[in-house]
Amino acid sequence: MSCQGRSWMRLDRASAEWQQGLTDYLDSTFGGSSKGGTTPCPCSTCRCVSFRKQSDVQNHLLRKGFDESFIREQESICEGSAIDDDDVDDRAATIELVQSLIRGTICGEIDEEQPNEMAKKFFKLLEEAQKELFPGCTEATQVSFIVKIFQMKCMFGCSNACMEYVLSLFLLVLPKGHCLPDSMEKIKKILRDLGLNYEKIDACYNDCVLFRGKNYEGMDHCPKYGETRWKESKEVQDVGSSSGSKKRVPRKILRYFPLIPRLQKIYMSETRASYMRWHKEELVVDGKMRHPADSKAWKHVDATYKWFAKDPRNVRLGLASDGFNPFGMLNVSYSCWPVILIPYNLPPWLCLKQPYWMLSMMIPGARSPGVSIDVYLQPLIDELKVLREEGVKAWDAKERKPFDLHAILLWTINDFPAYACFLDGVRKASLHVHIAIQKQATYG
Repeated sequence: MSCQGRSWMRLDRASAEWQQGLTDYLDSTFGGSSKGGTTPCPCSTCRCVSFRKQSDVQNHLLRKGFDESFIREQESICEGSAIDDDDVDDRAATIELVQSLIRGTICGEIDEEQPNEMAKKFFKLLEEAQKELFPGCTEATQVSFIVKIFQMKCMFGCSNACMEYVLSLFLLVLPKGHCLPDSMEKIKKILRDLGLNYEKIDACYNDCVLFRGKNYEGMDHCPKYGETRWKESKEVQDVGSSSGSKKRVPRKILRYFPLIPRLQKIYMSETRASYMRWHKEELVVDGKMRHPADSKAWKHVDATYKWFAKDPRNVRLGLASDGFNPFGMLNVSYSCWPVILIPYNLPPWLCLKQPYWMLSMMIPGARSPGVSIDVYLQPLIDELKVLREEGVKAWDAKERKPFDLHAILLWTINDFPAYACFLDGVRKASLHVHIAIQKQATYG
């Protein structure tokens, strides 16, 4: 169905325009064929939860009409506010992203006479987001082109050396007056200003400890078994040092993506801030399982921690993890473990879409961490404790005012082999969260 507006969905169902719109919708959804196949029914009762055949969808829509939440979602996709729409113009999407971040940063600091350092960075990004890649270019800006380059690097696993060579080719053919950075380091700096960065945390080779915090950050050996932290045979030359000293390379590195800034940025978009209330304001309560909010676990949390349930903006998270072989070869024994967080406040047709999943960390291989997963979960647990005990300031773009954002981990999701492997580790990690919850419930 072409994106020409969805206002017809709100018209009288007896009107010719609504009837024609319904026909076009069914043809585009089912491919013009009524033979087999099902799709989420967007009527006001099913609300995209029940999968039905074309004839059933047609009958439901004729009798009940489209659900208002579905109409708003379709309108937001047409306007380019949904991040998973492949047809969104890169230039407009980039400018909208930066403007949303600026609104949240500036409005959240209304008591300050001068913009803070983060706001200054965003002002600079807004200027660059509107700057043409080269004079006369209407298809891309500096920021949108850089994001595409880095996306290509991540999708195809290109090395920094490869991307430096690609950049040199672009610089060779771009006309004078272009604003493309001449190195990957400068590109990464712009991405860091966008908030697309992560932390590198050195880990013990045997998964005993993370070399972080005042107790372990300065150590060169594992405090439990004495294993060295550094690669002894593959030291690299420190290019930035004039004395020719060598830079030590860690044997194992955890890539951690901070959670709090990402949750704050969700509410900087008015559309997403509205979606994050869906479970409270628009969920149909009829005794049927339509959303995780209908589950016993969700209701138990609401009944036990009423202070948390009082604000629908507080985030309920699920944690999913499993190992995979990144090389795709059976003769190579290697397993790395992504840990993914899923915000369940969103409507059911969004919370399980990949663009809304948040990669929390990438636990390095080459073997499963087993029960030592609690070692790697420590940075996440620390942030969850802050979100539980204290909360963080966030800007609500829908209500145009700041609020205290809290979050809770509802459950973990694993297959049975991973569950058996991780059971003890997850219990130990979850214990920290449970203690924080009990403390908040008692004193908060």
